[in-house]
Amino acid sequence: MASTQNLQTLLRFLSQDAKIPLATAMSKVKDLQAANMITPQELAKSDIETLKTIFGEEKHARQVLNAAKRISKKRTNSDISTTSTSTIPPSPTAKRTKLSSVAPIDPASFEASLALPTCELDEDDLKDKVLFTNRAPLVLAFAVTLLKYTMPSQPLSSRLSLAQAVCSANSQSKAQHLGIQRKSSASDESWGEGQPLITVLTREIRVMKRWGYAWKAAPKTQEENSLSTQDTQEALTPDDPALWGVDPEALKKSNTSLVSSGTHQTSTNLPIYRPEAPRAYLLKSFGTPPPAETEAKIGKPKPVSAKKAAEEKERNLGMLLAALVMLFRSWAETLSSEDMDRRAWGWYCAVRPEVEAGAAGWGGKGEVRLGDILKLRRQEG
Repeated sequence: MASTQNLQTLLRFLSQDAKIPLATAMSKVKDLQAANMITPQELAKSDIETLKTIFGEEKHARQVLNAAKRISKKRTNSDISTTSTSTIPPSPTAKRTKLSSVAPIDPASFEASLALPTCELDEDDLKDKVLFTNRAPLVLAFAVTLLKYTMPSQPLSSRLSLAQAVCSANSQSKAQHLGIQRKSSASDESWGEGQPLITVLTREIRVMKRWGYAWKAAPKTQEENSLSTQDTQEALTPDDPALWGVDPEALKKSNTSLVSSGTHQTSTNLPIYRPEAPRAYLLKSFGTPPPAETEAKIGKPKPVSAKKAAEEKERNLGMLLAALVMLFRSWAETLSSEDMDRRAWGWYCAVRPEVEAGAAGWGGKGEVRLGDILKLRRQEG
């Protein structure tokens, strides 16, 4: 866990060096901490897409990345200069302190930092709720929740990573179908071949086994029968390791190939989908429908602060996940994991927002009615 001093240093970097408004900087500290990016050196190793997911704006993401690279370069040059002129070796204590300051967060705390919002509303309260979003984050929400039931031993970090892999592969396929992207995808060109394949939402994705990752699942309690969307899952076994979703597009861009032989052999540099980015995407993607045209004519609604808008989207995500839990739980004891996976894509298609046909609808938003999700549950009797 980052110390108070480290967090203060991070805030100072964001507000002074990267020129990020202090209020914005403070709101992003938790996400950066969860992503293990609390120093300029760690931020400099990131990329614009990851930072854009956290900060929401490309402008802010570029400011942070450029400032981090600038400071890291200065520090590197300073270290070289000091090494060449000084004959006094650093003390063992100094070395230990430096190493401990960048030590990764422990697995249990890491999983807790990725927690998704919960919802205490019952079926009667949820059925009339309507959300406003585009299709990609809905695919992501479906996949994250589906994996609780088809791969119950996977920790939340893995489920978010695998769900992002599915979402990205689906977007690539859709872009090709619409003619938005004419070149073949990295998956079509077999980048990542040699890594295991799994199926999520009827789509095959490449995965990497996280050997040695030992997180401790919470014991099953009565809360499992509530609307909680948190993890009370089965524990992993040595033969059933946690997984990362492999990012074939990043692998293709790096112009490297993976050759794997044997069950346990993987590339330590293999690009994967980190869980922080899809979590941040989910948190900001589910708004409330805009007022109807007739309502808009009556009077312009008061502007909502960024904080209240973010809180509203978080509540909406909690309601969506609760409705999805109700749907998948109703079928869990009746369908096999394979059958549930096959049906889940049809369920998604039945409730996804309506958008314009063809390329005009790419990225378009529409309404998602939670009542429609609840109607897909298995009926008793």
